[in-house]
Amino acid sequence: MSDTRDQALTQERCVACRPDSPRATEQELREWLPQIPEWHVIEREGVPQLTRTYKFKNFADALHFTNKVGEIAEAEDHHPQIVTEWGAVIVRWWTHAIKGLHRNDFVMAAKSDALYAASQGNRARQDDRHA
Repeated sequence: MSDTRDQALTQERCVACRPDSPRATEQELREWLPQIPEWHVIEREGVPQLTRTYKFKNFADALHFTNKVGEIAEAEDHHPQIVTEWGAVIVRWWTHAIKGLHRNDFVMAAKSDALYAASQGNRARQDDRHA
């Protein structure tokens, strides 16, 4: 469910991070995670990352979504790990420069969610036209 906080994240732009940029604090994580409720923090090789698996009806839809995430990543100059397979896309956001989470990651997670919501709406409209 989307609210104004989610919309605010999607309206933000990523800021350039340097190795001395601050990582997200525990308080910030408690504030930002509820704004992207389908995302989870995992730790891989000692680095916290945001991760979410998006579900699709087929490989073509998953690949289309992957390309859309890639477009916003390029536009924001902030790049995720993306695994595309039949029926699913796993997206992981973290800030490489600080080896952890930054507000940028939450912004991009929210933007990824917005792309997914739009893709599902487009798919529903296409299905209705073919029914």
